[in-house]
Amino acid sequence: MKRYDVTALGELLIDFTEDGVSPQGNPLYEANPGGAPCNVLSMLAKLGRKTAFIGKVGRDIFGNRLRSALEEVGIDTAGLTVDEDVRTTLAFVETMPDGDRNFSFYRNPGADMMLKEEEISKDLLIYSEIFHFGTLSMTHDGVRAATKKAVDIAKKAGAVISFDPNLRPPLWRSLEDAKEQVSYGCSQCDVLKISDNEIQWFTGEEDFDAGIQKIKNQYRIPLILLSMGKSGSRAYYKDLLVKAPPFLQKNTIETTGAGDTFGGCCLHFVLKYGLDHLDEEKLKQMLTFANAAASIVTTRKGALRVMPCPEEIESLIKDRQP
Repeated sequence: MKRYDVTALGELLIDFTEDGVSPQGNPLYEANPGGAPCNVLSMLAKLGRKTAFIGKVGRDIFGNRLRSALEEVGIDTAGLTVDEDVRTTLAFVETMPDGDRNFSFYRNPGADMMLKEEEISKDLLIYSEIFHFGTLSMTHDGVRAATKKAVDIAKKAGAVISFDPNLRPPLWRSLEDAKEQVSYGCSQCDVLKISDNEIQWFTGEEDFDAGIQKIKNQYRIPLILLSMGKSGSRAYYKDLLVKAPPFLQKNTIETTGAGDTFGGCCLHFVLKYGLDHLDEEKLKQMLTFANAAASIVTTRKGALRVMPCPEEIESLIKDRQP
């Protein structure tokens, strides 16, 4: 019996997001718990799924707060280790006029980079239905080895492998190195969640469908999920292409965590139906639910602590129905 629905490995950090200006005109920042893998897990926990996290924080104020935040939202922290010497990773998020984001990371090194192979919790991986990871845990050799060991353990245990590149160019020695690790993730996963700008960068194709087809031809991934922000989302499954429109909000604040929210909802449906029994109706339901959840998160600061509950998501869907 599997004890966990989804276990994720990767970065756990503090997102300092803009929150107005001081009387002196200086920018103010709010310290929000973050990190893509745990955002995904938080959404899943909100949907009633049993989740666990594997990663590392520093023995400092922020590391303590992050552990508490995970426990608060219902994520198992048995796989969270502590580095005695290296501080918890920090990220400062600037929202641009067009709604895009600019990241400045304090991570050279950061505690999440220091996760070692021997610190991987085998039990969490063996007893999980799905294992989820991204590329921020593959930017450097040590944590890269730990990530690949976790993937190997999970695959041998029969887990569904979920991968989200979550590209952050400033964290890589070179984008060629990043491309190599994204290729590794694609070669291992059963579910790929990728964004519009990532598919164009990775494949060199401006047309999304052409880029997805290139990935399908090379990697044979059963389910590919494409998030396109204000343009909605698409699912590619066997010979099916299913599209769903976005839920645009007038009161959007920022997009941090929206893609992770979308991904978490999609994994919820994979758990519900399995990878072998999806059809057009189920995929449409999946994308609609995930788009609605992601849109709600854009109206809130941070992500990990403010994931929407199922009732909120269903209410938004009902309100937008013609």
